[in-house]
Amino acid sequence: MTDLRVLSGGESPPTYLLLHGLGATADVWSGLAAVLGDASWVAPDLPGHGGSPPLPSYSFAEVAAAVAGLVDPRGTVIVGHSFGGVVGLHLATCPGVLAVVGLGVKTAWTDEELARAAALAERPAPLYATRGEAAQRHLRVAGVEGLMFEAPEAAVVETDAGWRPAFDQRAFGVGEPGVAALVAASPVPVVLARGEHDRMVPASSGVRALPGLGHNAHVEDPASLLNLIKPPF
Repeated sequence: MTDLRVLSGGESPPTYLLLHGLGATADVWSGLAAVLGDASWVAPDLPGHGGSPPLPSYSFAEVAAAVAGLVDPRGTVIVGHSFGGVVGLHLATCPGVLAVVGLGVKTAWTDEELARAAALAERPAPLYATRGEAAQRHLRVAGVEGLMFEAPEAAVVETDAGWRPAFDQRAFGVGEPGVAALVAASPVPVVLARGEHDRMVPASSGVRALPGLGHNAHVEDPASLLNLIKPPF
């Protein structure tokens, strides 16, 4: 496990391993952590995000390997949003994993969408004159602009040339996630859900809908996840 920035709390089993989406940080889970009561939870900044160092290269498997040490072998429910949901599916075979809950996981990608993502991965990080501008960019890339009013301290960094989001844009190049195969191969229950109004993830069979919510349902209404993440799955 690389030297990750990790938030945690609670003591009661099982442990909830909370994995954020692309461009975000662990701080997006603060609302869910607040409604988990005394349940144990762990939320890392994924590699190349926030206060966690970048990887030499990015794939879903490599990101999963970097956080696998956070799986509690005594019992862990993995809750991942979007990108983090796919990372969670790669961790399904780890000892102690009880279930994987994926929120807002895009299961089908077109060649055009993958090409756009690969192009973004090649772009240099944007630079800004002020921290505020870089922080606003972070909120926009993370998809939480208007949902979170401040970017966490770890979300932006100052360089000699100006301020920039901490997010390593090379992570855009992870490629097609292969969600169907990962779900089929999972040895533990998998729950997939989406906000009813999620424009990134179309409604499909077997994906539960959270009424009135969008792509970042865990930020909009954290309590809406409670029935998804507690047994029976």
